[in-house]
Amino acid sequence: MKPTKFLPVVLTIAGLANAGPLAYGICQTGCNAVVVACYGAAGFTFGTVTAGAGVPAAIVACNGGLGVCMAACIAAGFAPTP
Repeated sequence: MKPTKFLPVVLTIAGLANAGPLAYGICQTGCNAVVVACYGAAGFTFGTVTAGAGVPAAIVACNGGLGVCMAACIAAGFAPTP
């Protein structure tokens, strides 16, 4: 295929790109930063606590907040950002 025929197609498709996935990634990073601070305030390190009967209530609350935050990030991922 000649580049002269391929270039207009690429330029047409490139104009349809949105920054939604970038916003989604930034949102998830923010959620993770908050949960790391939450774990730190509870005296734990994020990623080292496993689920079980002995998990402190503060950690369960941190995980619940992370889930809500990550779910809210879906809106950022689907929203078109010019």
